[in-house]
Amino acid sequence: MAQKLYIGGLAYSTTEEALSNLFSQAGAVASASIIMDKMSGRSRGFGFVEMGSDEEATKAVEMFNGQEFEGRTLTVSEARPQGDRPKRPGGFGGGRGGDRGGFGGGRRDRY
Repeated sequence: MAQKLYIGGLAYSTTEEALSNLFSQAGAVASASIIMDKMSGRSRGFGFVEMGSDEEATKAVEMFNGQEFEGRTLTVSEARPQGDRPKRPGGFGGGRGGDRGGFGGGRRDRY
């Protein structure tokens, strides 16, 4: 069974090939991907590496978590499924409801 790892703190210039090459020091890399911003096309500074086994994944976390790579300190941990993450407030479909903010209105001749 392959183990997926979250890799944070990546330099924006890091390539998927460089990430794969780094993690191959800990074992077989099944896949490596860097998450890109949809609007700018630039790296978002994090990605995922899928290792060939649980043992290799554990070794990779021990080897690379807190280590410097391309001038940045990496955060390496087991990736969590999307459903396990806490919900973030705000955005469309959530938030505060009918608060429109806005301006006072009306005439200013009555006090």
